[in-house]
Amino acid sequence: MEIATHYFARGNTARGAHFLYPSAFQGLEKLFVLTGPPGTGKSTVLRKLADGLVSLDHAVQFFHSPLRPEELDGIICPHLKIGVIDGDACGDLDAIPSIQTIIPYAFENAINSDQLTAGDRTEMEELGVRLESAYNSAYEAFNTALRIHDEWEAFYIEAMDFGKADEIAEEWKDSLFGKLKDEPPVSGRRLFFGAATPKGAFDFIQSLTAPLERRIFIKGRPGSGKSTLLKKLAAAAEEKGVEVQIFHCGFDPNSLDMLIFPTLSTAIFDSTAPHEYFPNRIGDEVLDMYVRTMKPGIDEAYAAELADIKTRYSAKMKQATSFLAEAEALDSRIKALYTAATDFSKVEALLKELESELTAAAKTGG
Repeated sequence: MEIATHYFARGNTARGAHFLYPSAFQGLEKLFVLTGPPGTGKSTVLRKLADGLVSLDHAVQFFHSPLRPEELDGIICPHLKIGVIDGDACGDLDAIPSIQTIIPYAFENAINSDQLTAGDRTEMEELGVRLESAYNSAYEAFNTALRIHDEWEAFYIEAMDFGKADEIAEEWKDSLFGKLKDEPPVSGRRLFFGAATPKGAFDFIQSLTAPLERRIFIKGRPGSGKSTLLKKLAAAAEEKGVEVQIFHCGFDPNSLDMLIFPTLSTAIFDSTAPHEYFPNRIGDEVLDMYVRTMKPGIDEAYAAELADIKTRYSAKMKQATSFLAEAEALDSRIKALYTAATDFSKVEALLKELESELTAAAKTGG
């Protein structure tokens, strides 16, 4: 078992800000929610809490910020059924049915309000408006890129042999689950392995799949049935009662990019750009949907049209990324204003309280 695993559970996508925390945090019973504005030390506290638990050999799941992947939105200690999260990052906490106790920690109380001048407050308000605009511009650009991607897919969908795609799905259902006895149906846990960030696409595929014995790399063009195959396999696993982690696409959360079956020590994932990897060890194999399902010659027959689509798509994705970079810069300025007014001795006191809570939970088992 890996001591530290890394995920995202929110994303800046073609469909706007998208949250998967209600599913990612399923099974938790207690949640500590860090409230307050950016710049008050929440991510630093999360990191210290996580590192402390890892140093004591507790398995910890790290949930990263899509705006700054080096920072944390939240952490989970699964066997303690406890989580700690930045309240600004998680969406609707009421949608996590297993949680019995939510304990807020008010980081806003660490702010010395008299150190924020009228000018600071006016600037923060103006920055907040510009920040929202930058995010909205990014979402609009991603959405336009998605529509261009739909054009790209259309060429291949027209050449798709859907009967062969159905055969592949049945083959893999049998390969993965055929020898397993039926168990009560389960609900898969939904996550992101990557995110669109101000520096481009970022993912944790390698670290998430490294401990697994079997990895299936799905290759193929846009529209060759990769996500549809994953959806069919996820549904089959849930019906069969097989534990499954379902990873949504960080660009279009309506699509799937990876499944992990922990009890089978197996992952199957879309291994095309921007998360293209290749087999490099025993237990790795390739499933090429283009070769298996497409009429040959599509790339050559429509080379000019496809090149134009790829150029337009890349330009729009680059524009969306630039808007995220603008959002990060604006957010950094807001953080700096709050940081300058924060009494970090009070933040340290909040950290100690949380450490005591987690230590007590570890001693009692939850």
